Formats: sequence, C-alpha cells, structure tokens
Amino acid sequence: MKPSRLFQCQACGYQASGWLGRCPNCGEWDSFKEKKDKLEEFNFDLPEPKTLSQVDFQEEPRFSSGFSEFDRVLGGGVVKGSVVLVGGEPGIGKSTLLLQVASNLASQNKKVFYVSGEESPPQITMRAKRLNRSLPEVYLLCETNAQVALESVKENQPEVVIVDSIQSLYFPEIPSLPGSPNQLREATLKIVEIAKKEGITFFLIGQVTKEGQLAGPKVIEHLVDTVLYFESSLSDLHRVIRSVKNRFGSTDEVGIFEMGPAGLREVENPTSHFVSQSLERKGAAVAPVMEGSRTFLLELQALTNRTFFPNPRRLSLGIDLNRLLLILAILEKNVSLRLFEYDVYLSTAGGLRLNDPAADLAVLVSVFSSLKDIALPGEMIFLGEIGLGGELRPVPFINLRLREAAKLGFKSVIMPKYDKIEAEKPIKLIFKKNIKEVLGLLLENG
Repeated sequence: MKPSRLFQCQACGYQASGWLGRCPNCGEWDSFKEKKDKLEEFNFDLPEPKTLSQVDFQEEPRFSSGFSEFDRVLGGGVVKGSVVLVGGEPGIGKSTLLLQVASNLASQNKKVFYVSGEESPPQITMRAKRLNRSLPEVYLLCETNAQVALESVKENQPEVVIVDSIQSLYFPEIPSLPGSPNQLREATLKIVEIAKKEGITFFLIGQVTKEGQLAGPKVIEHLVDTVLYFESSLSDLHRVIRSVKNRFGSTDEVGIFEMGPAGLREVENPTSHFVSQSLERKGAAVAPVMEGSRTFLLELQALTNRTFFPNPRRLSLGIDLNRLLLILAILEKNVSLRLFEYDVYLSTAGGLRLNDPAADLAVLVSVFSSLKDIALPGEMIFLGEIGLGGELRPVPFINLRLREAAKLGFKSVIMPKYDKIEAEKPIKLIFKKNIKEVLGLLLENG
C-alpha cells in the first residue's frame, strides 16, 4: 500500500493530504511543503508528579538593567533565566535601548552576548560610539543561523543574551523563510529551553509587521515570560515602554524615556513633560492619572470649532474615541449643549495614551472651556469618573493623586466626595456631586 503524503502550510501550519496552491486557512499562496514524518521510538521513565509543597523553591534575586524605568516595567528588575520579548515599530529605538542595557550590564561585570542578524560588528560598534558607550565585556555574534548561534551561547555560557532580532534567525532544516511563524516558533522554543536549563536571560527584539502585529501573527507571545511594547509619542520625542504580559510582575507599569543624541534617557519627572508651563488658558485641563503604581499629572487639550458639514467631526489622540463620544453625549444630555454643531478635537499633552477613567472630568471640562471660551484656573486640577447620568464617581488611589498634585504646587481640586482623604500638603478640596455643579462653578469664576 502506498504511504499517504502530508503537506503543511509554512505560514500557519495547516495540513492537507495533497499540495494546494493557496492555503484555505490563512490565504497564503504557494506555502505548502511536503512534511517528512520520522517515526522514532522513545524509551523513558514517566516522571513522578509533585505537590507544590514538595517543590524545592528558592526565589531568584533580580538584577538591575541600569535603567530604573526599564526595571519598573519588568517588575523590579531582570529575573535570571527569563525570556523577554521587546516589540515595536522599526526605528523606534529597541536596538538602541538594549545596546545601552548591554553596556550597563557589562559595567556590572556580567557576561553579555549580543546576537545580531541584521547588522555587522562594525555597524554595531559605530552605533555604540555614537551613544558614547564602551562595550568591553559585550561579545558580538553576527549570525542568522539559529542552530549556530544557540550552540555558541551554550558553549560560552553568558549571563545575558540579546537577540536582534528574533525574526532574523532561521533553521536551515525547516523549509520556510526567516521570519515565518514556523521559524519564529522553533527559534523561540529553543531559546526558552536554553534559558530555563542554563539560567541564561534572553532579550528578544521583535519587529511589528505592516499589519501591526508583533513578530508575525503573535505566535511567540505565549512562549516567553514577558512581552514589552515600545511606543513613540506624537511629538516623536518620548518613548513609552509598557508591559502587556509579565509572569514576574504587574502588567500595569510603564517606563518613559526621551530620545536624544546620546540615545535614550530616563524621564524621572513625567509631569514636567506632560503639563505645560502656562496652564491658565482655554480648553486645557489637568488631571492626576495613574499608570501602574506611578502617579503623574497630565494635561488634556480640547478644541471645538463650528462645523459647516452635516456630520460633525470627532478626533481623539491619546484617549479612546469611544470614551470621548460617551463624555460628549453626557455633556449634551445633561447641560443641553448643541455639540452637534461643533467639531471636537481632543489630545493628551506629550502624546501619552491614557486609559484611566479618573481623567473623565478633565476631558469634559476642557471641552466645555473651549466651547464657552472661558479660561480655567491655572492652579486647579479635575479628578473623577463620570457616570451616564452626569454624576461624579470616586476613583481609586485618591491619596496618591492628591499628594502628587500638592507636591507640584496645585492649590485646589474639584472632585467627588470621599470618606477618608490624607493629603500631604494643604490643597483645597472642592466636592461636587455632578457635572452641573462643576460647570456652574466654572461659569461663576469665568
């Protein structure tokens, strides 16, 4: 009997009994290759399961990357034997950041391997000189063959390995192009295996594809320990790194960097970058927002302009557009404003992406200020989530928010009622129940 043949799509792994010109699962053309199955017999003893109490556990101490902002996102530092995927668009600064991290770790007498499949040693050295970084203990390995690169890692036993990028590595025996899902999956599995067995920390750089996906169709995110996204602000000056997966810490933390001639620099006081010097102007309101355990003040700017078209335009940069539409509907319903006659534009200062509902009141007030052409008090902040009925709702971590506002010299805050508040410095608390009371107060002072 003639043995059956099996063909597999090299893009998504779909299998068929015969060759197909186009994969019915992912739609790729000419991606089917015949799969050679090798039957092997394995003789092994079944492992004996253990209870959690029987596991010999000793928490591994973390070590610093040399950047407190980067350590914050990682959960307090780098965990030995972890695999961290750093993703972002091309040219955003991923290689620059990790080259600086490599220099910092080498200065701590750690053996660092920099595996590059995209640059030559002279190019990496030239970039290091431009960043004013000396790399005496950083070993460069420019190789795209994954088997060769990983065998060199196992032989030399470095403490940290940086792979730039994971999409450039490939296994010659796998019949698919570098960067394909099969190549990515196989390379990441081998790296995870080495990291756990040898206790070597890996940083993998992953490019974002034209579809906006990290390292292909997100086939390796579930394999690694930590996934970090590197984002640029609208002004293209700041870089925000945030965690979307972390087995060793919180996924709510963000790190903020500033790009300069000497590479990336940590932003220790984000408020100075996200709040302008002249606050008392129309259409600008300040809110204390939280990103993980960090509190900083963020300025929200709104612009309303009478429209000459049947459908008014709504544009939001830095805040979810659906959130803006909801706040505009609440404002129009409860205050009887004819917002359908105006285009509304909203932006967060510095281009920071905001998800904290505590900024709802600041969004609403900034739109109202621009619409009514009144200036808001420069030393006042606005804090509170808005319900569909226009009521103000409390938000968590109120004491941290007020402490940050008082520390930066703000004198008053409009907010919902709280039972227990502990402000470090004197700051006037103005309690309001709904948006009508807030806007009425602004009209009186304006």
